[in-house]
Amino acid sequence: MPRLTSLSGRRALVTGASSGLGRALALRVAREGARVALVARRAEALAALASEIRGGGGDALVLPCDVSDRSQVEASAERVQSAWGGVDLLVNNAGYGHHRPFLRWDVEDMERMMQVNFLGGLYWTKALLPGMVSRGEGWVVFVSSVVGRIGNPDETAYVASKFAQAGLAEALSIEVEDRGVHVLTVFPGAIRTPFFDEEALARMPSAAKSQMVEPEDLVGAILRALARGRRELTWPRALAGAYVVKALLPGFFRWGVKRAALPAPDPVDEAESAATEGE
Repeated sequence: MPRLTSLSGRRALVTGASSGLGRALALRVAREGARVALVARRAEALAALASEIRGGGGDALVLPCDVSDRSQVEASAERVQSAWGGVDLLVNNAGYGHHRPFLRWDVEDMERMMQVNFLGGLYWTKALLPGMVSRGEGWVVFVSSVVGRIGNPDETAYVASKFAQAGLAEALSIEVEDRGVHVLTVFPGAIRTPFFDEEALARMPSAAKSQMVEPEDLVGAILRALARGRRELTWPRALAGAYVVKALLPGFFRWGVKRAALPAPDPVDEAESAATEGE
């Protein structure tokens, strides 16, 4: 199993690098000595991050790109490979989510979420993996979510995109690990980043809010997992206990999820339901 024990001289690419976990990851790998390609839609935010990295003596390449657009991904991948000759570490981090009932969720946003969260990582991996395989060395990280293992209510479309991402990563890991490419799937819980907006925080169970952790802690855990050759990382680690309960006591697990994660009924939903029943 190939282990990434040093980032010095490595070429890394991080999607969703303009804020949150992606930004923290980019800064850390740059401090560890890697050249970093920064991918996100917000060019100004990427430029500011690149300036910060260069100010610390690092090397950064700005690649404004909508990961859901395959042509943009392919053009950006060609640019970084032309500039650096390839990428050693790909971190598929770009994504977004919402907390809202399925019945009130626009299909257009559900489609967009699948395009960003799932297809974005697929496009970047498809573009950069051949080079890793040909060199016999490389690392691919998929930042999924704990809800990529657990069907959490109030996040249906997000859950679906993360289950798809986790399935892709698991199957891909089996395909390519004997060819020198290591795949790590990360299953974070609630991380204290702008990902969780006011809507999400308002609907998030109080227990989840009390367990939110800092992105820098997750970054450190990801790098340690790569150094140890781990295929999966759940963070915080205690959340992995839920997988065991789900497997051994599925009925009890469902009861617990409903109790802990299902938000109180939305008055708008109840009103709409009552109106429908009266028709």
